[in-house]
Amino acid sequence: MKTDPLSVDCFEKLSTVSVPVTVTATILNTSEHFEVAWSYMENQESNPSNISDGDNLVYTFIANVVCQKIPEAHRVSVSFKNIMKQIKVEEVVIPVIYEGDIFCIGESDLNGDIWPDAPGGDTVINTTCAKGRVGFKSRTCEGSTWQPVFYYCINQELERVGIEADNFLRGLNATQEMAMNIFSGLKNSSLITSDHSDYMADINASINILNVMDNASEYFPLQADVLPDLMITASNMLNNSWFGVNQSVIHQMSSNYLESVEGLVENIKVNKSVQNILDNQNIQLHFCSSRECNVSLFGIDLSLNLTTGILKTIAVKNLMDKLRNNFRETVPISLLLSATIQDNNDSTLQIRLQYPQEELNFTKPYCVFWNTTVEDWSDVGCVVVKPINGNHTFCKCEHLTSFSVLFAKEDISNEVLDIITYVGLGVSICCLLIFLTVEFLVWSAVVKSNLSHFRHTAIVNIATFLLLADCSFLASAKGIGETWCFALTVCKHLFFLIMFSWMMCLSVMLVHQLIFVFSPLRKRVFMFLSSIVGYVCPILIVGSSYMYCKYTDKRYYEKKTCWLVFERLLEGSIHAFLLPVGAVIFTNLFSLVVVILTLVKSSAPEGSKADDKETVKGIIKVVVFLTPVFGLTWIIGFALLLLNKDNLMFTVANYSFTILNSFQGLFLLITGCFADQKVREEMLKLIMAKTKRKSGSMKNLTSTTYAKEK
Repeated sequence: MKTDPLSVDCFEKLSTVSVPVTVTATILNTSEHFEVAWSYMENQESNPSNISDGDNLVYTFIANVVCQKIPEAHRVSVSFKNIMKQIKVEEVVIPVIYEGDIFCIGESDLNGDIWPDAPGGDTVINTTCAKGRVGFKSRTCEGSTWQPVFYYCINQELERVGIEADNFLRGLNATQEMAMNIFSGLKNSSLITSDHSDYMADINASINILNVMDNASEYFPLQADVLPDLMITASNMLNNSWFGVNQSVIHQMSSNYLESVEGLVENIKVNKSVQNILDNQNIQLHFCSSRECNVSLFGIDLSLNLTTGILKTIAVKNLMDKLRNNFRETVPISLLLSATIQDNNDSTLQIRLQYPQEELNFTKPYCVFWNTTVEDWSDVGCVVVKPINGNHTFCKCEHLTSFSVLFAKEDISNEVLDIITYVGLGVSICCLLIFLTVEFLVWSAVVKSNLSHFRHTAIVNIATFLLLADCSFLASAKGIGETWCFALTVCKHLFFLIMFSWMMCLSVMLVHQLIFVFSPLRKRVFMFLSSIVGYVCPILIVGSSYMYCKYTDKRYYEKKTCWLVFERLLEGSIHAFLLPVGAVIFTNLFSLVVVILTLVKSSAPEGSKADDKETVKGIIKVVVFLTPVFGLTWIIGFALLLLNKDNLMFTVANYSFTILNSFQGLFLLITGCFADQKVREEMLKLIMAKTKRKSGSMKNLTSTTYAKEK
């Protein structure tokens, strides 16, 4: 869409004056019939007529802009409706300069482009591009000063390749032949020399196409035939310095470049007969399938003992200076290495890197990895082993995702949290095994009434599925294969939901017994309803969330963390965990309040200070005992979603959540076993009975020996 003129000057005009602005909407030529509707302010107009302009259809609308000042922007929108009643809407804003406004005075830039008067804060779009290029240029007016021009005019061939890539991602002609045509077109476009104003537009468009093909490669496997053109394209894009845009744009482009190239190399399938090395000016790609892989790329030696699979190693020049670096005021070296392994699930692999002497001109080396979540370098889980000699540095990275990742929007693990998680889950697993053993031994003695049967059934289910969830969490902590990662994600999702569902069953049962004292639940009714809530509902939630992600082409799990995906508020599979858990915690918190109010109400008539103290003690006891059983410590997890990562309270909440919930098994053992008088008495009886049997055996043995001696 474009406007003529680009802006409306009402600076010295009466408020009753109107200025006609011609607005055009251009689409690719097609035989399909559209219902076209224009909208400006409160006026709407249907205008299906168009003018053919070679490969395009141009629709025109006249907007009469009145110079009376209004707070809202002058937006013109157009909608296209096809025969299937599908609608596509686009809009354009007409900048207007009113009397008294601060504005930028129109001027011509060095390229001869004319920029009209524009109000402060507005961005003017100019759709005039050089011959053979399509797109637009934009320029923002800040206050009364023009900012640099951003160029989005790209080569026509590159635009064609971009359209083919978008169609490929949607599954239209998604064949190996089409993929080869796309990468061939990218290579040819990267060889075309352009002036400085259009160079960055071509680079940005090429990176976007690589990103589209990276996403497509997850659904449509690409073969090794596309690798030569991919490597030539990726190398040519780094031939010159990136300039003409601000630093934040360069950081974003370089991060997208790295993730797209790495993703494509990882997803493209190669066999052991493929050429060992692809060498270009700025990028080298090496394959190794032997047991001992010794690779040298741009003078950096890499060694790895490989059991199975194919090692893919990429070395990149002229990229490190473009990536964001806020890591401890360090200076990056000039090379970047990336290694992925195809068809290998071994999580114990260790890679050794030996840098050439000229690269080791630093005083203290750091081993880091590119964190795609924050788009910066991180050393979480990575350590530097002391170099053997001046030319050798060994990096070792082992990532354990801390327990707090269950409620995290991004990777928030660190070494201390990882240790707490390891220790806490280990202690919890041992305590839960002890708890279940005790329950098995005393079961027949402690479930003689319906109420005790309900309580112990619920708490055994809570302990069992918490145990399974903790084991699944520990099993997914190390680098594992994609299949196991998916399976353990499903297990954690399901086991935690079942645990919370039984917590809700327990709390609702307790409230029912307090309120309806003379209408106790029947055992059959309780077990039936609890089984529906405790087993069926979690299975339906997990199954439906996975199917939804599958058929909407959304990610169900994150490969790095083996957990559900958080995209933004109410978007991402993690909400199939957060929303049910939130509902359960709210219900259990309500139940806890009801229990406390009931306790206070029953003590109210007494009125003495001694009784008040007993009431307070009773309330504290209820809170201490019911909080871990009801899972109320998980409330802190929701704080992690609401607080900013730089906030001090975020750190407090992060550590509190990790400590309290990693050790939840210990708290269950204390409150569900040791604090239960009936369980304690039965355990003492068992211990005393065993002791008496041993004493009796010893007496019989002594008597028999004495008789023989006599």
